[in-house]
Amino acid sequence: MADKKKTEGELLADKLLSDHKHAGLLLDEKEIKKADDFCEGYKAYLDAAKTEREAAAEAVRLAKEAGFKEFERGKKYKAGDKFYYLNRGKAVILGVMGKLSLDRGVRLAAAHIDSPRLDLKQNPLYEDFELALFKTHYYGGIKKYQWAAIPLSLHGVIVKNSGETVTVNIGEDDSDPVFCVTDLLPHLAQQQMKRTPAELIKGEELNLLIGSMPFKDDKVSKKVKLNIMRILNEKYGIVEDDFLSAELEIVPQFKARDVGFDRSMIGAYGQDDSSCAYTALQAILSVKKPDHTCLTVLTDKEETGSDGNTGLNSSYLRYFIDDLARAYGLVGHNVISASECLSADVNSAVDPTFSDVTENMNASKLNYGVVATKFTGARGKSGTSDASAEFVGRVRKLFDENGIIWQSGELGKVDLGGGGTVAQFIANLDMDVIDVGVPVLCMHAPFEITAKLDVYMAYKAFNVFFAD
Repeated sequence: MADKKKTEGELLADKLLSDHKHAGLLLDEKEIKKADDFCEGYKAYLDAAKTEREAAAEAVRLAKEAGFKEFERGKKYKAGDKFYYLNRGKAVILGVMGKLSLDRGVRLAAAHIDSPRLDLKQNPLYEDFELALFKTHYYGGIKKYQWAAIPLSLHGVIVKNSGETVTVNIGEDDSDPVFCVTDLLPHLAQQQMKRTPAELIKGEELNLLIGSMPFKDDKVSKKVKLNIMRILNEKYGIVEDDFLSAELEIVPQFKARDVGFDRSMIGAYGQDDSSCAYTALQAILSVKKPDHTCLTVLTDKEETGSDGNTGLNSSYLRYFIDDLARAYGLVGHNVISASECLSADVNSAVDPTFSDVTENMNASKLNYGVVATKFTGARGKSGTSDASAEFVGRVRKLFDENGIIWQSGELGKVDLGGGGTVAQFIANLDMDVIDVGVPVLCMHAPFEITAKLDVYMAYKAFNVFFAD
């Protein structure tokens, strides 16, 4: 039977009105299988790179496997040459030299590799009621109550007084112990439950339970604390004062898992911003001999404002581009001004249980593709770069012409939402930039959720950007 002929209004609607669809309805089974396969590597990355140091190390490892060499200041690179720069073990720049002169600008993707977590204080170890605990200081924006009564692991480095650096990773292996922030049982929590949600668990109550067995010697006090230090000394050769020169981070022990009967989603810690860091990393690793020089920046400190010498509010990216340009007799700021950037960061997906916090005509949704976020900031657009119409138009055209399934999004209702990304710091260098990333449910929780099709579309988006 022939299809019913469309009316004039239907034809006009097809021509003039938006008609975004679920990516699962737009992609064939072969492409969906590619997305599923791609996300197997992503899940492995999530498990291997829970902290900024681990993410930087994993990026360098993968880069070396792909033929990248350590960046040499003053060297003239030829088209197709691959190089990386590691900043203090916590931020990485990966580049592929293009055919065009650097004065035509670079194509830059910038993601962050830090995530909300708990950090150990400088003097963390204490004993109370014959239990040993660590004092913590939370990092980034968290709901503190979400970090109680879940299995946690300990990651980081300890620099001993001798100068030796010891790497710590306890809790990830199935044979490892895990740790926990304790919470009250409901039977005794009547007063606690009268607190505001923000104080349900207070910052000074985020104490990590780490041991309960005493050292058997009646001549010493704090026997459980001493026994913990004995174990740590035997394993790492450290003494208590070595905590003063340590960076130890507490993260969820959860492994990345498929979510849903249909396995269409991924649940894991740190998908803000690992979903964008991994896709931007894989995109630069696949670049061969581009027209424009391509860079992926994996940066630290975004969750606390991007300050510090490994965050993008510092000068290390500007200095790097300046070093690259100087080898060709060019001025770094001229290269930067001619460059374009996709700030690879996530947006909040509409949660059907809490949809009242989003303005759903302008909110991103799971499975509707990668999100282009024109501006972030809070309320009156404070703390944002707000991409120009011209640059949004360019990115829109690029994605549409290359079959990228994408959507636009804002982070919540005007008077409720807002957030920050590295886009504002890129823009402050005098570069065109827009946020492009993956929509996330349960953002900043210990277990965040993304859709596999959106992650895959982010990878394809960075690919076409580098190839343009």
